[in-house]
Amino acid sequence: MSLQKASKKILYFLILQLSFFSISNAQTSVTISGIIKDKNSKAVLPFVNVVLKTEKDSSFVSGTVTNEEGRFSLSKVKSGDYLLEVSFIGYKTTKQSLFVGNLTEYLDIKNIEIDEESTSLQEVVVTGKTAEISEKMDKKTFSLKDNISQSGGSVLQAMQNLPSVTVQDGKVQLRGNDKVTVLIDGKQTALTGFGNQTGLDNIPASAIEKIEIINNPSAKYDANGNAGIINIIYKKNKKDGFNGKFGFTTGVGSLWVRKENLPTIRPQYTFTPKINPSVSLNYRKNKVNVFFQGDYLYTETLNKNEFVIRNYDNGVVINSQLKRNRNTHFTTLKSGFDYAINDENSLTISGLFGSEKIIDRGDQPFFNSDFSQRNRLWQFLEDELKTTIMATASYQHKFKEAGHLLNIGLNYTFHREDEKYFYDNYLPTSTGTDAFKLLSDEQVYDFNFDYIKPLKYGRIETGIKLRNRNIPTNMQFIPGVNSVLDTNAGGWATYKELIPAVYGNYIFENKKWEAELGLRIEYVKIQYEVNPNHIVYQSDGYNYTQPFPNLRWAYKINDNNKVSVFYNRRVDRPNEVDIRIFPKYDDAEIIKVGNPALRPQFTNSIELGYKKSWEKGSLYKAIYHRFADGTITRISSTVPPSNLIYATFQNVNKSYNTGIEMVLAQEISKLYSFNINLNAYRNQIDAFTVENKYPTTHTFSADKQEIYSGNIKLNNTFHFPKNIDVQLTTIYLAPDIIPQGKIKSRFSLDLGLKKAIQKGKGELFFNATDLLNTMIIKKEINGQGFNYTSNDYYETQVIRLGYSYKF
Repeated sequence: MSLQKASKKILYFLILQLSFFSISNAQTSVTISGIIKDKNSKAVLPFVNVVLKTEKDSSFVSGTVTNEEGRFSLSKVKSGDYLLEVSFIGYKTTKQSLFVGNLTEYLDIKNIEIDEESTSLQEVVVTGKTAEISEKMDKKTFSLKDNISQSGGSVLQAMQNLPSVTVQDGKVQLRGNDKVTVLIDGKQTALTGFGNQTGLDNIPASAIEKIEIINNPSAKYDANGNAGIINIIYKKNKKDGFNGKFGFTTGVGSLWVRKENLPTIRPQYTFTPKINPSVSLNYRKNKVNVFFQGDYLYTETLNKNEFVIRNYDNGVVINSQLKRNRNTHFTTLKSGFDYAINDENSLTISGLFGSEKIIDRGDQPFFNSDFSQRNRLWQFLEDELKTTIMATASYQHKFKEAGHLLNIGLNYTFHREDEKYFYDNYLPTSTGTDAFKLLSDEQVYDFNFDYIKPLKYGRIETGIKLRNRNIPTNMQFIPGVNSVLDTNAGGWATYKELIPAVYGNYIFENKKWEAELGLRIEYVKIQYEVNPNHIVYQSDGYNYTQPFPNLRWAYKINDNNKVSVFYNRRVDRPNEVDIRIFPKYDDAEIIKVGNPALRPQFTNSIELGYKKSWEKGSLYKAIYHRFADGTITRISSTVPPSNLIYATFQNVNKSYNTGIEMVLAQEISKLYSFNINLNAYRNQIDAFTVENKYPTTHTFSADKQEIYSGNIKLNNTFHFPKNIDVQLTTIYLAPDIIPQGKIKSRFSLDLGLKKAIQKGKGELFFNATDLLNTMIIKKEINGQGFNYTSNDYYETQVIRLGYSYKF
């Protein structure tokens, strides 16, 4: 039986098994507000008693009195059935049944009119209940403090244990799709990229409070990213007085050599150190809250150690290794203040500084089929500095009704990418030295206006957004003797992006039904101005005005069972690096280059979700289907007589992603709990023919590709006496489809331990990622005129020890 067939059987078996389980929900508070009036005179009534009781036994839950304007507010109300009791001297006590639902944190009851006669009030709907999987089933929320086995690493590493998420070639995938938009505190920034994700491997997890995975975003979010949104929420404390937290983590990776180097190259990194100090400070008094957060992450990493066997149609066989030893310094500083101007108006101003310094020292030898002759040795030094500066100002006006809000925000981002590459090219009869320098300065201006109004049966959200983005780049090639660089492909290019958008979202809920209907309309104008002396590409661009609707409909079978249906239309706009016209030589014989003729990929998705819960567990199931037109993928091809491979992004044909996801969480006892995530899917890309223009015009064709794949993640948590928690995480990734080939199965086991000390203020932790050192990336690629297999023994096993203290 083949591994692929066995993987399918395992996945289908787990689907059947998981169908018999279920989960419990953690609740958050809801605020109920309204106005009490005299029914006859319509005058507001101050100092009226308003009491909330349970419907079942009339036990007291919360109470208040109306203010001088007749308004009342009841906070911290959990989901359930209640009685609202209104009483006042001279008026008859009035009782009304209330249902508190699960969609919104605020309810505005509007006017309640009372008089000496009994008044029959209509049923009121209130919401507010969040869990690891939200009641809307549109997102999953995870606290990083519970992710013991990945503490002390980067955000990218921490994500590997989360349901729906896999990491492949340094990119995050949701349900097998890498078209993911990454936000920080709900905003797109250059720190993580304005198109698809970047930089996640260099953001310390110690800086992050929680991560939200949004599979079905509403219209208030940018339409980019068909796989969904990952929202990274930074830590921020608002306790009174002076308080904070500091921590220190150290570790070591690459404990031994998993595969020896090919001859004649420099040693690969072993026993690589990791250092991560962090501090979070907060001071709050009266109307002002001041916050500061600083994180520094230093790592040495065997970033790549890939062994490749390339076979060409002309009979040539090449054996090579790409080894990259990496040193990274990443510093993040974030500070700002919240100022409560008065009870209705507040202002937040914050700034962020990020500096990422990367030094790569690499070796890439090329041998013939029997390793009897070295054809070439490519050694390089990459010196890269990325600098990010972000300034944000946000203003909030609270209307008299709770949850009735107006938010206005301004955001400015500057991001500099300064890269220098130095190459030594050793051939049997000659030696050459080459270099190039890339400088890119990105500036982004964002303005947003958002309005939220609670209703008796839900809420309305609407707003506008405007983005202006400008990225001038300049590539300077510095050829040496016997240069292999394509110096005529350098020069300058400028990317310009203008996106105004408007959105509206309506949410409705009663005891049995829920509905959410949203529409976002975006106008996008892209201009890409290219150096007129470029040998291949010319200035290009596009613009469109498109609607992006979203729909969610749900039926609550009972308090513990709900079914939802989702529909979304989204887009994947090519990012600037995808269309960047300069060849990139980070692999000596696989040259990557952008394509300014790329156009957006539009995707429609539908999903059916079901959630069942009980006292100590819950089960979430979803069936989903996505179909995209103009699929963006990277094409690798040769241009005879050269054996160099050119990898270029192209819009190809239609693609499809269909699957099932399940998340089961269960507390077995006070000692042990677990959650298991299963994602099984089918990926397909239809046959296509495209024309590549670099280095010369040539045609590429591919047959239809399809595969059944998936992944399984099991998190086991043990709570031992003396405040000791242990987490054991198992991850299995089945073979999957990649451009022009497939990636084979992967498996890892992670272990984490933490202990609370110093009366709960301090914490010690120890963890080991890829404990058995089994995570190896194995690929099979079938290109036009060639095929190759590769095994990447990059660093995956890391042991860390850390301490933190909060005060």
